Amino acid sequence: MRFVSFLSDAGTPAATAHVGVRVGNDVVDLTADGLPATLEELLALGDAGMAAARAALGRATRKLPAASLRLLAPFRAPAKAIAVGLNYVDHAAESKFDPPTYPVLFHRFPSSWVGHGTPIVRPHVSEQFDYEGELLVVIGKGGRYIDKADALQHVAGYSIFNDGSLRDYQFKSAQWMMGKNFDRSGSMGPDFVTADELPEGARGLKLQTRLNGKVVQDANTRDMIFDVATLVSVCSEPFALEPGDDIISGTPSGVGLARKPPLWMRAGDVCEVEIEGVGLLSNAVVDEQA
Repeated sequence: MRFVSFLSDAGTPAATAHVGVRVGNDVVDLTADGLPATLEELLALGDAGMAAARAALGRATRKLPAASLRLLAPFRAPAKAIAVGLNYVDHAAESKFDPPTYPVLFHRFPSSWVGHGTPIVRPHVSEQFDYEGELLVVIGKGGRYIDKADALQHVAGYSIFNDGSLRDYQFKSAQWMMGKNFDRSGSMGPDFVTADELPEGARGLKLQTRLNGKVVQDANTRDMIFDVATLVSVCSEPFALEPGDDIISGTPSGVGLARKPPLWMRAGDVCEVEIEGVGLLSNAVVDEQA
């Protein structure tokens, strides 16, 4: 199934977040049928939640045109969002790092991302606003000290993430938190696609980022240094993973920082990240109003 989060009655005082299932060009509103209003809550119900979604989909008589909906980020309040740095050999090389032997992990706050179709924001304190197209891994079954051999059983599905980065702030210290967490600097979506819709571990999917229609990143998820199972296993060591937790799995080469001259996103640009079988995430770029 392909789930979306959207704003019901957008533009009115009654607007509320809903969860739906995409069916072709339409969306079935699950929340209107009594299911939870967030994907985090739906995943927390486990197999029963997925069964309820399938049942609601089967009896649906009313569908909403997808093009008419204001989409939200599929996940807006995960307990944890863990990002992975330098997870493609070519990207590590262009960033002047040796390929890591252990995943480079940092956190990303929900306030730092928006949904598909909502502008991402270049803060007025930086000119170095960079794109990073990435596969988003979503936990469905919680656990701690998850064995790599069992890790994919804990993955509910996948989405797309643009890990918008402010490079000057990222490298002010050895920790990357500041450059990766400016409000509304990244994006997620448009769909959350259940794991059964994709190859095992989302392996072998074409990933492409385009800035104003020009291809700037062109790679394949099979080229990740640490695959999805490894990332889930490693991330479950310090703390228990919970349904709805996100792992932002890393970007390939082609980022703006490594280009000569550097290529930064600016107001008026449109950045698209497309992953085979998952979808296309598109966001315009705007300047922060200081």
